[in-house]
Amino acid sequence: MIDRRALLAGGMAATLPLPARAGGPARPAPDDEAFWASVAADYDVPQDVIQLENGNWGAMPRPVRAAYEQAVARVNRDTSYYTRRGMLADLFAARAAIAAELGVPADEIAFTRNATEALKALILGYNRLSPGDAILYADLDYDSMQSCMESLAHRCGVRVRRIALPEPATRASLIDAYAQVMADEPRLKLILLTHMSHRTGLVIPVREIAAMARARGIDVIVDAAHSWQQLDFALPDLDCDFVGLNGHKWLGAPLGVGILHIRKSALARIDRDPAEDAAGPDTIMARIHTGTLDYASWLTVPAALAFQHRIDRTARAARLRALRDRWVRRARATPNLEILTPDDPALHGAITSFRFHGGDSPQANAAIAQRLLDRHGIFTVHRTGLAKGACVRVTPSLFTPMTDMDRLVDALWDLSGTTSS
Repeated sequence: MIDRRALLAGGMAATLPLPARAGGPARPAPDDEAFWASVAADYDVPQDVIQLENGNWGAMPRPVRAAYEQAVARVNRDTSYYTRRGMLADLFAARAAIAAELGVPADEIAFTRNATEALKALILGYNRLSPGDAILYADLDYDSMQSCMESLAHRCGVRVRRIALPEPATRASLIDAYAQVMADEPRLKLILLTHMSHRTGLVIPVREIAAMARARGIDVIVDAAHSWQQLDFALPDLDCDFVGLNGHKWLGAPLGVGILHIRKSALARIDRDPAEDAAGPDTIMARIHTGTLDYASWLTVPAALAFQHRIDRTARAARLRALRDRWVRRARATPNLEILTPDDPALHGAITSFRFHGGDSPQANAAIAQRLLDRHGIFTVHRTGLAKGACVRVTPSLFTPMTDMDRLVDALWDLSGTTSS
């Protein structure tokens, strides 16, 4: 094991300068296919399908995979000789790089294995609840986080409110949905907000909702697993105290990279992990206890950031949104098809889901995803849990060409006449 007491203390982090964003090429246009083809050339992608299910986790580009393989080799070769002597400084450097990208101090960041682990620590560690208080989550929130919120009913004696977000949604209707519960629940103390839903890709106005909550003394925990590096933002843009993020989705880091963010001013509202020494340093690192894990994945974070810095952050978000718009604008004319994510660019990124009229069951949408694969070689995934019924999720990535989106639309037109068969 590495020296956990030194890691918890975070003493070395203060001596490491936050790296400046690397310079890169002029901002490419979303339809600059030559530029985006050069980005795609750094990825190994499936040859037998059109991969439009990139939401589970993201592929590492080749330079990042090479860095990961080198880190694995070093950790495997040097084991404790490295972990007990030099790895701590390297981990702090990786953490400082993540913090700089997120726009927050390094001592407000802790690595986890995924966003689920980070959010679990926040929800189950939140210590401002009393019997009779109320908490709130929505149908589009992630399943595991819904379960964590529900568990607070018997753990803390609170009342759990679950709402269905409007479909179709507007910025105003989303804000109103949360504002209504705040007005109805004088003892509402905690809200889970998912910045971008893994079910439909809907982006909610987190900053505005959190500001309303703060004015009423309500805390907000934000799930930013899908939004970070898919959308163009840093944590100060959300202005929230508690956030869980993922590095192995849209950053393109190896599997096993999650991020916990707690503002220093809010640290006392989250309990220490029970496995942590109660007499140890009172830092964000004491809110999570992972044990020994794949250190090579965390050590690869600077390489993943370096790759993404080759692409202007705003340009990356615009490209992903353009891929989505390419198929959605044409698909809206498809008979009997419902697009579940609005066209307001503030409310979506790359992910968008659909369903056919009358086909809202999980079985119907699983069948649509299977037909897309079997008939057209297009891989998608069906999603459940929405109040208004299941759907099929489409998730392009940086390596996706516009022509793949056109093939999806052609396939949807083909399937529109066969959904009841």
